[in-house]
Amino acid sequence: MKTSDFYFDLPKELIAQDPLEDRSASRLLVLDKATGQTEHHVFKEIVNYLNPGDCLVINDTKVIPARLFGSKVGTDAKIEILLLKRREGDVWETLVKPGKKAKPGTRISFGDGLLMGEVLEVAEEGNRLIRFTYEGIFEEILDRLGQMPLPPYITHQLKDKNRYQTVYAKHDGSAAAPTAGLHFTPELLDKIKEKGVNIAHVTLHVGLGTFRPVKVEDVTEHHMHSEFYGVEEDQAELINRTKASGKRIICVGTTSCRTVESASDENGVLHAGSGWTDIFIYPGYRFKVLDALITNFHLPESTLLMLVSALAGKENIEKAYAEAVRERYRFFSFGDAMLIV
Repeated sequence: MKTSDFYFDLPKELIAQDPLEDRSASRLLVLDKATGQTEHHVFKEIVNYLNPGDCLVINDTKVIPARLFGSKVGTDAKIEILLLKRREGDVWETLVKPGKKAKPGTRISFGDGLLMGEVLEVAEEGNRLIRFTYEGIFEEILDRLGQMPLPPYITHQLKDKNRYQTVYAKHDGSAAAPTAGLHFTPELLDKIKEKGVNIAHVTLHVGLGTFRPVKVEDVTEHHMHSEFYGVEEDQAELINRTKASGKRIICVGTTSCRTVESASDENGVLHAGSGWTDIFIYPGYRFKVLDALITNFHLPESTLLMLVSALAGKENIEKAYAEAVRERYRFFSFGDAMLIV
């Protein structure tokens, strides 16, 4: 299986640059994975595709304002840092631009010294381990100085930080939003609950591996970056009970999908707990927990496109994406949605 097998031509103007004012007003392409048939709807109509007793699984991670702009102490050279994951205490693994200005021992000042960082070492793939020092609470300082780490294909400035956050975001830790969840409003979630659909919360802190291109031609040789996940006992019980009753598990986003698939055994039983996952789902994978998926439209040759192809079949996805391009759907993080049933 080749990476180039997952290429498709996407006109640049279809890459959504701004979120819609009404989250639930996005378009929704519904794909039947058994027949390949498609339907076109508005996202808020998704409630019509959910049945009483089904379980919607959402990822309640919260995006941190992880992009920081500072200057190198002693030279005033400008340095940009992206927080990837907390290693321990105040030591973070980061992506630094330009990397050549961030050798071990380099000190960086942010916000006129409100936050200071020292490069400890060069880690995997050129990432830097940085120890931060500050007075007060790190999260509050980050909220003051940091910017939302929008994907590289979004060039517009985000006017409201909360629009790159789901309405149910709870646990700080992501370097990117679980974007399928951006379409939900509190009102829509209430309607879903009123219909008798259960909602389960899991957590997966999304890393930048989400946006990393697949650089190998043989898909199976691609190495996924690990991300931290957690599943609470009562949420695992809810999901297992739903499966046992013959109802569906519908994951909101590839991150929720990867969490439940990582935390389940070969019999499809989900286990509570936390840890790191580098699960890579591509065609040939047998899904153990997930039955249906709500997701956005993904980049050509990306691991996420491979995941949806594993679920719906590569040919069905190719046809659905070609139709989405023809119908001028909006793509990627702030774009429209797809429901695979």
